Amino acid sequence: MENKKMSESVNISGPLIGSIDEGTSSTRFLVFDVLQRKVVASHQLEIKQYYPQEGWVEQDPMELLGAVLECIKKTMEKMESVGLNKSDIKAVGITNQRETTLVWDKKTGEPLYNAIVWLDMRTTTTMEIVLDKIPNKTRNKNYLKPLCGLPMSPYFSALKIRWLIDNVPKIRQAVQSENCAFGTVDTWLIWNLTQGKLHATDVSNASRTMLMNIETLKWDPLLCQFFEVPQHMLPEIRSSSETYGTITNPEILAGIQITGCVGDQQGALLGQLCLKPGQAKATYGTGCFLLYNTGHVKVDSTHGLITTVAYKIGKSAAIYALEGSVAVAGAALSWLRDNMQMLSHITQSQTLAEQVRCSGGVYFVPAFSGLYAPYWQQDARGVICGITEDTQQYHIIRAALEAVCFQTRDILEAMAKDSGTTMSSLQVDGGMTVNNLLMQTQADIIGITVVRPNMFETTALGAAILAGIGANLLEITDINASQVTKFSPQIGENERDIRYTKWKMAVERSLNWDNSSAPTFDS
Repeated sequence: MENKKMSESVNISGPLIGSIDEGTSSTRFLVFDVLQRKVVASHQLEIKQYYPQEGWVEQDPMELLGAVLECIKKTMEKMESVGLNKSDIKAVGITNQRETTLVWDKKTGEPLYNAIVWLDMRTTTTMEIVLDKIPNKTRNKNYLKPLCGLPMSPYFSALKIRWLIDNVPKIRQAVQSENCAFGTVDTWLIWNLTQGKLHATDVSNASRTMLMNIETLKWDPLLCQFFEVPQHMLPEIRSSSETYGTITNPEILAGIQITGCVGDQQGALLGQLCLKPGQAKATYGTGCFLLYNTGHVKVDSTHGLITTVAYKIGKSAAIYALEGSVAVAGAALSWLRDNMQMLSHITQSQTLAEQVRCSGGVYFVPAFSGLYAPYWQQDARGVICGITEDTQQYHIIRAALEAVCFQTRDILEAMAKDSGTTMSSLQVDGGMTVNNLLMQTQADIIGITVVRPNMFETTALGAAILAGIGANLLEITDINASQVTKFSPQIGENERDIRYTKWKMAVERSLNWDNSSAPTFDS
């Protein structure tokens, strides 16, 4: 009776589901009343990134794990303050930054190297070596795409694994003795939450490695052979929604089952309820990622997008998506804050950008480590064009926000060409979407309505939904749509196209800057 009264006092309508959201810049643990799309309690911690050399981005695996455990503990304390406890959490889901690569000792669980973050570009040279293996020396970046859905790029995990084996002696030794485990962040967390009993990942994360066959949803022997990655170090591939195992870590949530796992961008697609073919979402965080649901059909892009697994529920057929990835979105504002001292906090970006009516003809292409979709140009570097004696810091900050919007339009145009349809609206989520100026600018530049949910935590919600389904606690049809805020275009087609043409001119100026290290491709 007491628990029922407490549940009523915090207005809970269904089972509570925990969601671990381990992103690039922060870690969170949230407890959802999924049926109401409501966060009951949560805690968040920032995650450090380390830059040992130019283009290298690393994180400490133990810090990632420690942050998850700390967020869970703090969230539980907040739940207890409103009369709830661990037993009220019926299942846990995990969502995570993708492609980030970790390796550890199978016997001790000790990390053998720092996590190589998805943004890291050190494998450019490794890619050049691997490309020499392609028959007839065609060096076609899409050579493996029919098998894995992905173009050859330092972005994905396979090249990161190859670099680690080639350059870290103790990893090479552990691989040779079959004592080395690989995983993306989800796998690392599952391993530790189950105290080494479970070495597993889901199809959405596995689809980002270049090692999983995009049709069979299994590790592909030809891909593993091509990258010289032994299968004994790879985790078991499972669906995104099923019982993985029971948390046995005595520090937190012992006895609760992990029943959902999904890459963060795919989690946001589900959290936005983009369940039908043709629906799409954009998530604005460190990078920007657009996913377009193609249903059970695997669509092969001819315009620079990638084919990925969106999610797979139990034994049901997988849902696929087209994806366009922008490497630098919020990271551009971080750069303006940390390197240029143009603002002291990213939340100031809207206020400072609104000090001027427009960007003053300034265009900022933040290609710090190359351009992702739809260009896939590793040799691109950042440029700021159109500076005059009247340019102020406010113009550059505004141009950084506009760069996110222009890059989004690049991907939407590619999606329209691949799908043969034009979207009437774009659903958005992620930390940057609190910026109303950014959202209005996005609507202006793409010429369609931008729809922002009033509950921002869609990525974590997606993992919670999958966990609830995997634990047989709910059905996807039980989830109500979110209340939304809409931003409609406020400029004309002519102005929109003129601005976009200048953006494309700026992109052209960013290309071919780092010819010394970037391989050349045939298209």
